[in-house]
Amino acid sequence: MTIVQWRANLTILAGVALTAAGLTLASAAPSAGAQPVVHHHGHHGGKARAARNGDNGTIKIHGSTTPVTDRRNEPHVCIFYLDAFGFDPGQSVSWRIKSWPPAGDRAVVTSGALVLRSNGAGHTGDMTLPNGHYKLFWNFAGEHGSAKQKVFWVACAAPAPTPSPGPSSPPVPPAPAPTPVGGTLPVTG
Repeated sequence: MTIVQWRANLTILAGVALTAAGLTLASAAPSAGAQPVVHHHGHHGGKARAARNGDNGTIKIHGSTTPVTDRRNEPHVCIFYLDAFGFDPGQSVSWRIKSWPPAGDRAVVTSGALVLRSNGAGHTGDMTLPNGHYKLFWNFAGEHGSAKQKVFWVACAAPAPTPSPGPSSPPVPPAPAPTPVGGTLPVTG
């Protein structure tokens, strides 16, 4: 549950309790049948903005060694995975990645599907693409508007060249044993 959802639930609960007691959250008594006016104060110009079901999550690009609990986006990766947070429980997701200008031609290079866990989180397995610029399109059940999107670069270091064996020389034959002059040599210890 996000802090915005928690605050909204708390405000509704307080409004119900005060209304039952004959009080309202508004400065003036509302007309018959009117709902109490609730004032929210948050980080969005003084008004808390609750996301509609379906549009309340975020997607991140993570390098393969980044923990799934990390909420930072990593737009420059080599081996990577897609990591989702804060979506609706059990939400179905389909995603596709397109090569993207300036390096790509908008062609789909990979795609997949995912069902998020009961906490609205989930992630793909590790993947890699050729070096280049890409754009992720994240579509899901209950979506209002267009897909969530992320632009990122794949830049893997070129593998170090393996040294190739040099030109082979013909094997050098062992030197012949010296021939003793005048017979055999004495045996020494």
